Amino acid sequence: MFDLDNWLEIYETLRRNKLRTLLTAFGVFWGIFMLVLMLGSGRGLENGVDAGFANGATNSFFLWTRRTSMPYRGLPPGRNFDMQNGDLEAIHAKLPEARIVAPRNQLGGFGGGNNVTRGAKSGGFSVMGDTPDILAVQAVKILDGRFLNQLDLEQRRKVAVIGTRVRDVLFEPGEEPVGQSIEVQGVYFKVVGVFDSFQSGQRADRDVQTIYIPFTTFQAAFNYGDRIGWLAVVSKPGIPASEVETRVRTLLSARHQVAPQDERAFGSFNLEEEYDKIQGLFTGIRLLVWIVGIGTLAAGVIGVGNILLITVKERTKELGLRRAVGATPFDLVAQLLLEATVLTSIAGYFGLVAGVALLELADVAVSKAQLTAFVNPGVRFDSALQALGILVLSGLLAGLIPAQRAVTISPVEALRAE
Repeated sequence: MFDLDNWLEIYETLRRNKLRTLLTAFGVFWGIFMLVLMLGSGRGLENGVDAGFANGATNSFFLWTRRTSMPYRGLPPGRNFDMQNGDLEAIHAKLPEARIVAPRNQLGGFGGGNNVTRGAKSGGFSVMGDTPDILAVQAVKILDGRFLNQLDLEQRRKVAVIGTRVRDVLFEPGEEPVGQSIEVQGVYFKVVGVFDSFQSGQRADRDVQTIYIPFTTFQAAFNYGDRIGWLAVVSKPGIPASEVETRVRTLLSARHQVAPQDERAFGSFNLEEEYDKIQGLFTGIRLLVWIVGIGTLAAGVIGVGNILLITVKERTKELGLRRAVGATPFDLVAQLLLEATVLTSIAGYFGLVAGVALLELADVAVSKAQLTAFVNPGVRFDSALQALGILVLSGLLAGLIPAQRAVTISPVEALRAE
C-alpha cells in the first residue's frame, strides 16, 4: 500500500493506455454522478412536499356529517343530522387522546363564497367561523394585527381576521385595514388582523381569500344555533390519528342515533394517512434511485474489470517473471486490487464532486425562482458516505476476477507466452 514502486507501476499502467483508461474511468464517473444527482433531486422533491405539511398538523383529520345510509332504532335511512356544541364537550370529556378539537363553520357551506362589502367595494370570499385552535391544524402568517383569541369567543366579539386578497380588494393600496369594518350579510365586523398563507399555488390563493371570525360570533350572527359544520381534530403525540378518528366516529354515532356500521354517515379527510402515503411513495422513489444508480455504476465497474483482464493478458510475461523471482500470489492480487480501487476511487470522487456541485447550482436557481415544489436539493452526509463505500467496494470487486486470473498463471507458461 505504501510502496512507492507500486504507485509508480500503477501510474505507468494507466498512462500507457490513456484512451482506454479515460473511457473506463468515465463509466465509473457517470455512474456515481447519476446516483448523486438522482438522490439529490429526490431529496429536493421530498423537501418541497414536507414544506407543504410543515405548517400544519400531520396527525390530524377533518370530520363532517352526511346522510345516513342505514335504518337505526326506528329511524329511516337518508336522514340528515348535524354535529352540535354538546359534541365538543363529550369528545373532550371522553376522548383525552384528542389533543385539539376545533369546531368550524363556513358561511354558505363548504366551498361557498359570500359577498363581503366595504363602502363601494365588494368581493366574494370564504367566511369561516373558527376558534384559535385552528392554527394548530393549519397555520397562517400574521402580517398585521393579531389572530382570534379566547376573549373573542367568550364575549362573541364581532371581529375578523382577513387574508391578503381580501385586503387588496376591499382596501386602497397602503390603507391600514386593522381597525376598519367590513360587512358580511348585513353584519359589521371590525378587522383585527391580516394574514398571508404559508402554502403556495392554488391552495395559497384559496387561503388568502378567507375571512376568520370567532366561532361563537358566527353561530349567533348568522343564526346557526349550536350547529357545527365540521371538526378539525389533532391527536396526541404517539397516537395515530386514524385511531382517534374511529373513536370520534363511534362516540358521535351513539350521540346522534347512527348505526355503528354506517360508514357513509360521516365524511372525513385524514391528513396523517395522506402524509404516510406520500412518505411511502418517496421511500419507493429512494429505493428505485439506488437500484438505477447502482446499476449504472455497475456498468462502469464492469468496464474496470474488463480493462484489468486485458491488462493481465498483456502483462502475462511480466507477471510470470515476477512469480519466478519470488512474488507471492498475494503480491499480485494486492497489486491488481489496488489498481482497480485507485481507478474507481479517482473517477468516482470526481463524479461525486460534480454531482454535488450541480445540485448546489440547482439549489441557487430554485431559490431565485422561488419554487416551492423543489426545495434544497442535496445529498445527505450519510448518503455521501454510502456512495463512498460503494466506490471502494466496487473497486475491490472490479479487481477480483483479474486478480484471480493473474494468480492462476503458471510462471513457466507465462515466460513462454508470446
